[in-house]
Amino acid sequence: MGSLLSALAFLARRFFQALLVMLAILVIAFAVRESLGDPVREFTGQVVSESERAELRKELGLDRPWPVQFADYLGRAAQGDLGTSFIYKKPTVAVVLAKFPASFELVLGASLIVLLFCVPAGVYCAVRPDRLGARLVLGLSVLGISIPVFVTGIVLITVFSVWLGWLPAFGRGQTVAIGPWTTGLLTRDGLEHLLLPALTLSSIMLPLFVRLVRSAMLGELGHDYVRTAWAKGASPLRVWIVHALRNALLPLVAVGGLQVGTLVAYTLLTETVFQWPGMGFLFLEAVTRSDIPLITTYLVLVGLLFVVVNTLVDLLSLALDPRVSLEGAR
Repeated sequence: MGSLLSALAFLARRFFQALLVMLAILVIAFAVRESLGDPVREFTGQVVSESERAELRKELGLDRPWPVQFADYLGRAAQGDLGTSFIYKKPTVAVVLAKFPASFELVLGASLIVLLFCVPAGVYCAVRPDRLGARLVLGLSVLGISIPVFVTGIVLITVFSVWLGWLPAFGRGQTVAIGPWTTGLLTRDGLEHLLLPALTLSSIMLPLFVRLVRSAMLGELGHDYVRTAWAKGASPLRVWIVHALRNALLPLVAVGGLQVGTLVAYTLLTETVFQWPGMGFLFLEAVTRSDIPLITTYLVLVGLLFVVVNTLVDLLSLALDPRVSLEGAR
């Protein structure tokens, strides 16, 4: 009973914290909207007279004091209404969510590549630190951190698309619709189009996580429970994977959740290089064409994504390591 109450208290606290963070994000979005320019001028263009603009501003409620406008903004945001796009003439939430599947699959592909390579490479560098392969991996990780993501993308396009002709250089490829969700993961053409952008995006996090897994493994291999496992005659694979790696994954999960924001931020560059039709490419288009409601909606939805991911990371950390208490997770 006590554990259940502690769990409910933890979830309630996390929900309250999430509400406070989202309120702060909405305040920032409202301030950005007010500072980027006159929405009436952007909406009507230059040919409309000042009297007509004033009348339209009155109809839209933009002549009211800003506290009243902010309260109205919060009320509409609570109902899922964050404005109408100047470019698409549609609700901005619907426009951004229509691009979400492409960005989600790009981040998912990059995350899978990072996990596929960082765990075995990090473990190898920890258990065989003196081998040439381990030194080579660590050297390449330093090089990977130093190269900007757009340079990586251009190099991959040059090699695999221009010189070898193996993979497409831009676009999302063939997609299929599953209800409102469109995905390229179920077609060969979609997967081929995803590979180079996902590799490019993963190059940001892969070197960091290789070093993170190596450092965490080195720390775990020095603990008493590992020496006890060796003394009992456990096989090296069991000691490394079953005992040490499980505990070493805890910082990987915690840092990984925080780095999701970095991946989302770098989708701006990756999607631009590969003309990938996701949220990042949409955001740059909104900035270029001064679509203020679309810009602020992107900021709010990405902030909501951060809040959800960080909450899930806390819960996953509790599941992976029973030594972490609900009070400690706070």
